[in-house]
Amino acid sequence: MDAIFVQSKAEMPFEACGLLAGLGQRVAEAIAMTNVDQSGQHFMMDPKEQFAAIKAIRRAGLQLLAIYHSHPTSPAWPSEEDIRLALTPGVAYVIISFAEGPQPTIRAFRIQDGQVIEEGLEVEDE
Repeated sequence: MDAIFVQSKAEMPFEACGLLAGLGQRVAEAIAMTNVDQSGQHFMMDPKEQFAAIKAIRRAGLQLLAIYHSHPTSPAWPSEEDIRLALTPGVAYVIISFAEGPQPTIRAFRIQDGQVIEEGLEVEDE
């Protein structure tokens, strides 16, 4: 998970984004994506990068477990736009916030049919 903290901090003031792949509930790989919108309020993954990443995840025998993005100036809670655009079934949505204190906050959610349910998240030392 250190990789997504580093990416998120490096891309500030813009939102960083990417994919988390693994098996079961254990993340094996974080894949950074380009936020083509270059915005601090929302993100849009580069479609070509996203397609290539999904193919690579499948080739590696892994599953897409989560979509992550950062909130440089807002809490680690899905925005209205995050909820509206949560269209990938069966994945978690992970948000990293730099607005809640000296250390980044990371939270995971299931978002389905406009409903937000926070999930437990355990970050292990790498």
